[in-house]
Amino acid sequence: MAKYTKERILTAALEMFSQNGYAGTNIRELTASLGLGKSSMYRHFKSKEEIWNTLLDELIVYYDRRFGSPEHLPPVPDSLEELVAMTMNLVNVTVRDEKIVMTRKLLTIEQFRDDRARDLATKHFLTGLTEMFTKIFAGMMEKGLLRRDDPAMLAFAYTAPISVLIHLCDREPDKTSEAMAQVEAFSRHFINTYGV
Repeated sequence: MAKYTKERILTAALEMFSQNGYAGTNIRELTASLGLGKSSMYRHFKSKEEIWNTLLDELIVYYDRRFGSPEHLPPVPDSLEELVAMTMNLVNVTVRDEKIVMTRKLLTIEQFRDDRARDLATKHFLTGLTEMFTKIFAGMMEKGLLRRDDPAMLAFAYTAPISVLIHLCDREPDKTSEAMAQVEAFSRHFINTYGV
């Protein structure tokens, strides 16, 4: 029961932090939304800061498991078509998984207030994605699927436009289908340009 209550608190906190930011989230409102008393919440977390840090810890694990990271790479594709399919799967997860969407919103809001949120935003929006695709592209070059080039530069060139389109989905959800079509068209353009 205690674990379930703790999970409910973290789920509600993610929702509130992603909508209102850290400063705009009130513990009283958080506990009231769950039908809990403030004392009940404090049995699980000592402070709002502890909720914040626990939430970030859990989101890191969740994101790595669902999306991947330089430390948890998806398999290197065996064909150019598999690169397109992998890319579309990763983008689909990141724009449709509500927890990942809320995480991205939370990091976007809080990256200017909190150093840890800033570091995670940089990792998830830029460096981690580029590092992940650097390794994937190096593996694809080894398999003879991509022409020899600087895999880090190719990864940056590949991930930057896709990241922009993902953020467009966050700002304008009604454009998600259009953005997904653009991601696929860009991925196919990339393999036509760099594929062997």
